[in-house]
Amino acid sequence: MTRTVLVPSSLARESRDKREATRKLGYVARAATIFRADRLVVYPDRSGERRWGGGFVRTVLAYAATPPYLRKEAWERRDELEYVGVLPPLRAVAQTGSGSDDSGSLRQGIVTEVGSDGRVRVNCGLQHPVSLPVPPEMAVEEGERVTIRVSSRRPLRARIVDVPPPGLAVEESELDTTLSRPDAGVRIAASRHGEELTVARLGELAPRVRDGFTVAFGAPERGLPEILGVDPPRIDPRDDTDAVTDGDSRSHTEPDAQTRFDLWLNTVPNQGSDVVRTEEAMFATLACLNLE
Repeated sequence: MTRTVLVPSSLARESRDKREATRKLGYVARAATIFRADRLVVYPDRSGERRWGGGFVRTVLAYAATPPYLRKEAWERRDELEYVGVLPPLRAVAQTGSGSDDSGSLRQGIVTEVGSDGRVRVNCGLQHPVSLPVPPEMAVEEGERVTIRVSSRRPLRARIVDVPPPGLAVEESELDTTLSRPDAGVRIAASRHGEELTVARLGELAPRVRDGFTVAFGAPERGLPEILGVDPPRIDPRDDTDAVTDGDSRSHTEPDAQTRFDLWLNTVPNQGSDVVRTEEAMFATLACLNLE
């Protein structure tokens, strides 16, 4: 099961300064972490960007998603990171293996030195870098992030494993590319123009999203219909892959919108504020999709 969250490069477009933009992005990363998203993908919305564009958004989100014990090693001083001190801590729960062969917790590490004896030194947040053998099927380079399975700390027992590093992965990609991934699961557009989520509808959706989903969000004052060039009145919230199975011609959805998403969903029906910020919509939407 893969959970992917898509946010636009114009995400911080209304922020007054870099500090405010950084804080906003911190809550976006926190929402993704709380609800165990696997990927947080920044898709381009260049016509909607203002001062704080895609490079800034991706850099701050990637920094926020980096475990605190690796940030000094992984990040040099960068202008985009001037106010990272205001980021809320993510405090991601450690990922734990199961079974006798895979017991122990997974941690991210950074290779600090590659030896000639098939061993490397890795900074993985312990008291000092540790020397570990590289699995025969792997080739690693200095500065590369690797996954460490720690089965004991006293005495230290750890090994490098050939699996993706645990935690939230921050990427930059075209929206259509991410939606077309084999592991995209149910493709959801979060929009106030979508179908209003009800208790009954949530019960129908729960089995579908259990195997994974990809959910896309818009930007402040610039929702998904505007970003995608879709006329909001023509989005038919009834038209998802389950509802139309026999050539039903009810849908008046724009063709691109129909092929991009399985459904358009409004997870904040009867909202009491004129504006629901992207990070607020993320909390509301992901909380619903997290239910089983």
